[in-house]
Amino acid sequence: MVKSNIELICDIAERIALAQAEGDSSNLLQGVAASVAEHMRADVCSIYIFDERDERLTLRATQGLDHSAIDTVKLSLEEGLTGQAVKEMRSICVGRASKEQSYKFFPGIREEQYEAFLAVPILRGRGRIGALVVQSSKSDYFVESDVTALRAIALQLATMFESVKVLNEARLQDEQAPLTKPAVQPVERGIVRGRSASIGVAKGVSCVLDLDLEVHNQLVEQAGASQGIAEFESALACTIDQIKALQVATSEQLADVAVLIFSAHLLMLEDEQFIGRIRNLITEGSSATQAIGKIVDEYVDMFSKSDVPMVREKVLDVKDLGNRLARNLLAEDEKTTDYQGQIVVVAELLPSDILKFSAEKVEGLVVCSGVTSHNAIICRSLQIPMVSVTREEAKQIPDGITMLMDAGQGIIYIQPDDEVMTTYQELAAAEEALQDVSGIHEERKTACGEVVEIQANINLLSDLVPAMRFKANGVGLYRSEFPFIVRNDFPTEEEQTQIYQRLVERMEGRTVTLRTLDIGGDKMLSYYSNVTEANPFLGMRAIRFSLQNRDIFSQQLRAFLRASTRGPTQIMFPLISSVDDFLSAREIVYACMEELRAKGVDFDERVSLGVMMELPSSVEVAEELAAEADFLSIGSNDLVQYMLAVDRTNEQVSNLYKAHHPAILRAISRIVTAAREAGKEVSICGDLAADVKLLPFLLGIGLRKLSVDMVHAPALERSLGKIRMADAQKHAQELLKYGRLDQVEAVLEIE
Repeated sequence: MVKSNIELICDIAERIALAQAEGDSSNLLQGVAASVAEHMRADVCSIYIFDERDERLTLRATQGLDHSAIDTVKLSLEEGLTGQAVKEMRSICVGRASKEQSYKFFPGIREEQYEAFLAVPILRGRGRIGALVVQSSKSDYFVESDVTALRAIALQLATMFESVKVLNEARLQDEQAPLTKPAVQPVERGIVRGRSASIGVAKGVSCVLDLDLEVHNQLVEQAGASQGIAEFESALACTIDQIKALQVATSEQLADVAVLIFSAHLLMLEDEQFIGRIRNLITEGSSATQAIGKIVDEYVDMFSKSDVPMVREKVLDVKDLGNRLARNLLAEDEKTTDYQGQIVVVAELLPSDILKFSAEKVEGLVVCSGVTSHNAIICRSLQIPMVSVTREEAKQIPDGITMLMDAGQGIIYIQPDDEVMTTYQELAAAEEALQDVSGIHEERKTACGEVVEIQANINLLSDLVPAMRFKANGVGLYRSEFPFIVRNDFPTEEEQTQIYQRLVERMEGRTVTLRTLDIGGDKMLSYYSNVTEANPFLGMRAIRFSLQNRDIFSQQLRAFLRASTRGPTQIMFPLISSVDDFLSAREIVYACMEELRAKGVDFDERVSLGVMMELPSSVEVAEELAAEADFLSIGSNDLVQYMLAVDRTNEQVSNLYKAHHPAILRAISRIVTAAREAGKEVSICGDLAADVKLLPFLLGIGLRKLSVDMVHAPALERSLGKIRMADAQKHAQELLKYGRLDQVEAVLEIE
């Protein structure tokens, strides 16, 4: 019998169909096993799931073996070919399994008749999920193309299987303890003062996404609505349709980060324990809204108590899901498929949560916990105003009332009066005038005719819209970590290649600078927990992580190189502390080039390799780095942080974070001089690059490339047109003479 086309197995549509299969998790896994066996023309397909606590693999589904083996056959990572494959995180393919030293025989499950054996580990990044095993009675049956196909299947199924594990793990820890809910004391009218996280003004109705649905229960009781099982089933079907539609819309709007954003919602809605328990409560006499509220509360409680980070991260998913079910049940508005016209108030946010709210057209966000820099960057990229408040401040915000939020000032107006509304309407009109693109030029010049490039910082592909609108001269910094941060696992080389190719293509011939993965500090990956550090800002981050995890680094570099055929491209390494760091990274790039050549894959042989200058040690060897690298880029945010030993995310010392410190100005000047003397290009990015007060200094020391969030482009261009280079050079020399902050601040007129 001829094996079926491999493309049928690898097709994403098949994975989605499997993920949406009805029934409990065991039926879901069994369906996968049957489908794989059929496509592979294998006698056996078995699925093992790995439990991190006892470090054992359990057979959870099989097509071809005796079904009594399910949940009975267990393996440690030291047992059998399957255990070996998962332990070593590699595929194992043998023609005669019984001849292998690692072979383990289980009597009574009819396995002895199958000699050909292929096991592929199911991995999420560096985490073990389980194994996918196929067997055949024909010796030497499986070939290299089968290994490739099974790897593709395992990769596609990893997220789905992990979601099943999340649900099962949460239930094991379910103590069903009653929740102690804080007493909320909202105000009818007034002001709540928070801290700005992402600028902008938002107007809308508050949506307090909390642990229960009491507000909806009260509405139902007041309306006397009928809430039986039929109404619930209708609301459930409507919710599923909405989420599927959002999933499709998200994949169009947020192509670089959209993979499986709403998958957790769909899995919850198809989980029999979750939905079945709601149905049971309705059957026993509860209203549908009360039943939803009770079960949502229970799941929030057990998810919150979990020791597993991925389980705890599902808290907001279940709150959001309960809110959506209740709204559809009440049919408050036929258009309530999203959060348009609403400002969501929530305890905490993950990057993926922000993406979901963006897809659901939220007007603004109020978060009751500290805001990490990457969350703030994502909100800015998606143009979502966000304010951070304390939990006590959040309790003052009632659900379902009109709010106006000035996120730039960190002010939330509850039930604003007409005067406040009029004032902000006028401010909005003035801001729109300032952002007028009619006066924007692609070639920016000073008053004396010197050309200065204003390039774009890109975090998500959505940033390309303002970049093109404001006529960016290229991409000076693409923060490649965001597709990693917002997902639940490491993106594959193919996924990365598609993202980078799209970015380079859309810049239409303008140079794109791709920065390699910069995680660590406050940009952590929830799915990579191999490192626990007391001070992550000084630990395993950026280039250190990449050099230590060469397989992940090489995947990204190959993807960068493959994208370089679509337009002029540069690769930049972050947090370089020495010439040795750069040389080590460059050698890996050269090795990746050799791999691509050997496979006949095209890439631009002239790709430039550069250094992000952001450490005091790199400043001290700036001349040597300039001699080795093709270009230098000054990362001003981290340079200030590390030179002044100030954690910019720490409110207790944030007032000491001063980009105009004399040491910073001298360090920047030294880097620029080193680059220019070596004949290499140099640029600057970060907040300092967008500061119009420091613009004359930057031009005066010789910088001609600035990379900024493009919202700052109009103000920079207006300022550029007023500057003469001779004056800027004198101004820079004057500032470099001073060693005291107050002297610099007097010249810059900083109070």
